[in-house]
Amino acid sequence: MLDISAWFNDLLSGNLIFTPTTMGYYWTGLVTTTQLVFLSLVIGLVLAVPLAIMRSSRRKWISLPVYAYTYVFRGTPLLIQLYIIYYGVVFFDGIQESFLWPIFREAFYPALIAFTLNTAAYTTEIFRGAIKATSKGEIEAARAYGMSQSLMMRRIIIPSAFRRALPAYGNEVIFMLHASAIASVVTLMDLTGAARYVYSRFYTPFEPFLFVAAIYLCLTFAILFFFRFLEKKLLAHLKPQTP
Repeated sequence: MLDISAWFNDLLSGNLIFTPTTMGYYWTGLVTTTQLVFLSLVIGLVLAVPLAIMRSSRRKWISLPVYAYTYVFRGTPLLIQLYIIYYGVVFFDGIQESFLWPIFREAFYPALIAFTLNTAAYTTEIFRGAIKATSKGEIEAARAYGMSQSLMMRRIIIPSAFRRALPAYGNEVIFMLHASAIASVVTLMDLTGAARYVYSRFYTPFEPFLFVAAIYLCLTFAILFFFRFLEKKLLAHLKPQTP
């Protein structure tokens, strides 16, 4: 391990911009970006499944509140949502004296809340469309077997909808990765924040931002590869059969 560290320091010794110190900032930014995107996507997906079921309900008093939520969060910029949550929470009476203040005074958690609510709104509509696209034949066959609505939803509709929604959800994951670049505006040291810090020290815009763009590009290709693998496994039955 010491040999690797020494080799790395020697490699960067003649460079004024990509030094062990600045690479440490990039690593911190990569970890922060990965944590923020991963947690927001996981929590958003957990929220989106029941919300999509509610959104698909024929009862207006169930579907309309979910529709209003998705309409607002999909119809307004994520940056505005982040500003409102990050800067607006301090105006609630008693929040600074409550047990929630240690959470909300850190930039990471307001950003996580904003990202989660935003991706949950988009994912809800993705899954709602996939649920609505369920074949009537599948539903009729499930009813013929005597399945209840909840059992049919759990065994037939949701698994089938998940497979149909997979390509669109893959695009949503990539969108959230790219949108996470705005997290630096609330003082988070993410990848973009690390690039801005290096730029502020050396006044060289090309090297730090191109380096961060390359990291985002690698992460995007990794996500694309992962979802293509899932699609190949889960949607293999849709491929045309060769005679």
